[in-house]
Amino acid sequence: MTTPDTWRKSSYSGGGDGNNCVEIAASPTHIAIRDSKAPAYGILTVPAEAFTPFIEALKAPSTP
Repeated sequence: MTTPDTWRKSSYSGGGDGNNCVEIAASPTHIAIRDSKAPAYGILTVPAEAFTPFIEALKAPSTP
């Protein structure tokens, strides 16, 4: 996957100081994720079909 041109930040971002956000960019095959305050630090990519389960896992209650 090449570096995406269009990054989006959630409309729910901005709580607190507004700097604790991630941005996503979609391609037909992958979703790219990066830190909005440090975009040069790297990009995490996941297959497009794995993105929804990835988000659901992040939202799930943690268990010790």
